[in-house]
Amino acid sequence: MIEVLETLALEAGRAILDVYKAGPSVSYKDDSSPVTEADERAEAIILAGLRKAFPDIPVVAEEAAAAGNIPDVSGKRFFLVDPLDGTKEFINRRDDFTVNIALIEDGVPVAGIVYAPARSVAYTGIDGRAEKLVIAEDLTVSSREAIGCRKAVEDLTAVASRSHNSPETDAFLAEQGITSTKSVGSSLKFCLLAEGTADVYPRFGRTMEWDTAAGDAVLRAAGGMTVDLENEQFRYGKTKQASDSDFANGHFIAWGARR
Repeated sequence: MIEVLETLALEAGRAILDVYKAGPSVSYKDDSSPVTEADERAEAIILAGLRKAFPDIPVVAEEAAAAGNIPDVSGKRFFLVDPLDGTKEFINRRDDFTVNIALIEDGVPVAGIVYAPARSVAYTGIDGRAEKLVIAEDLTVSSREAIGCRKAVEDLTAVASRSHNSPETDAFLAEQGITSTKSVGSSLKFCLLAEGTADVYPRFGRTMEWDTAAGDAVLRAAGGMTVDLENEQFRYGKTKQASDSDFANGHFIAWGARR
């Protein structure tokens, strides 16, 4: 499973880097969020590969969902795909955009990959094992190492969204007595927890499941956990929500380790 996800993420990353180097053209979806040809090319590669390798597993992907193409996933395992997480970072020529692919079973992300093409690094998680991969110039894996969340410390370091900070986030940090923060875009925030360079990621802004599932899979495999504001395990496959659209996330706290 994870080998297929790695291959598809790297292939999608190659297409993204081609657009990144050439300079993307940008259009806007109905919700005013930006989309580029890199999003579309990467998603086409991933969807074709998943359908070939796992024809019986439905796929919920960001651009397909925006076009109204959403399969029925009730009672099924399914993939969540964000072909280019951090499109704003991509457009602004920052390097913290990612390719996200995750497998969901019974509401839980059980396998995933987060690949940051411009940083030449990827993170994977499956079966309780998380790894950090270094990607060579020819877009092959040059090395991999096991990673894990660090033990709880007194002075926690938080990781926060570069583009979506909020008063609720500031209040949470003050309540926890956290003064040290790192800022990074996309699902790499989960990966900083997973590799033990930060401890907590509070998110009080709106996200979609395809934004978070792959990073959450890596984090859980590394020994961390994501919870909702009632301290219950954060779950996926949220449809028919009275207060929001299908696959929309509520607020959450991702923990590498707690005090």
